[in-house]
Amino acid sequence: MLKNINSILNSKLKRFKQKGKNRGFTLIELLAAMILASLIITPLLGFMINILDTDRKEQAKISSEQEIQTAIDYIAQDLQQAIYIYDAKGIDEIKRELPEKSDRVPVLVFWKREFEEEVLNITDSTTRRQSNDTFVYSLVAYYLIQSDKKNNKNETWSKQFRIARFELKDGIRNPANPGTESSPRYLDGYERDKGFALFKLNDPSITGTLEDKMNAWESDGTPDSDMDVLIDYVDASQENYPEPVECDTVFNLDKYPEDKKLEKEAALKVPAFEKKFSYSSSANLKKLGNGSFYACVDIDTVSAKIFLRGNGFARINDRDKDYEKSIENTGYAESRKSYFPSTSVQVKGRGLIGVE
Repeated sequence: MLKNINSILNSKLKRFKQKGKNRGFTLIELLAAMILASLIITPLLGFMINILDTDRKEQAKISSEQEIQTAIDYIAQDLQQAIYIYDAKGIDEIKRELPEKSDRVPVLVFWKREFEEEVLNITDSTTRRQSNDTFVYSLVAYYLIQSDKKNNKNETWSKQFRIARFELKDGIRNPANPGTESSPRYLDGYERDKGFALFKLNDPSITGTLEDKMNAWESDGTPDSDMDVLIDYVDASQENYPEPVECDTVFNLDKYPEDKKLEKEAALKVPAFEKKFSYSSSANLKKLGNGSFYACVDIDTVSAKIFLRGNGFARINDRDKDYEKSIENTGYAESRKSYFPSTSVQVKGRGLIGVE
């Protein structure tokens, strides 16, 4: 009896499975399933795209903030070793001795006294070899550089501005065989840079104040123009950017007599594109005066306040091949303010001139 019931049930189930297998979906069922799927998937895709886009924008902001802060920290640390910082008047006097190109302008130029640890090998009375420390002088210049409009599509760098560092460094004389002043001999790996010449404070032909003597510096031949790029994506906005700070609000000039005060005020801000000590006449370079990288310099206290502004918006929107349109489309605006991190730092040089 049970066997008969099992066989009937099995035959019925087999038939039902075969019917279901061959039945399939109707067109209405497929359309309904597609509509339901689109109603669920489309918002999810939009949500995911929005998350990825937000993450991309936040990364652009974070990268700009970190790079701007790292760059200004590096400049500040470099400047702490300064023994003399040139203001606009000084840069105007020595600019011909520095590398010059139409796409760049010197902003910070200073002399520093750099510590070199254990580079001199000496032999004492017991014939034991020891190492001694020394100092070397170097001239450092930070340049603001404009993107190459013609070759930009083949450039490594963005269409924004960038900052590059240039240095002329003295060599370390070989204590065992120093040579002569006209033909010095240096330690291997510590040779003098091409074009380096030390400032002359004791030259009787150069008279006047310390400022006059430092402004009379001349290079020893044509320096190499190699520069190390410190940071890219420095803001190149041409309109609506934040107004630069007036340097006479940074350093008090009331201690000077009126005629000296006016001269100091004209020389405080670097780079200089206007006033008495303007040292760049290039129409293109004047666009660099938007306040994205500049400094207020007081030569009397060997102090400088540096201002720097980046452009994170250009990292994600710099798609236009045309230079002018790209700068216009990625420029500063209040609605994009968070993409343009800015920072400043005031530094006083700690080095000393003429101390051995």
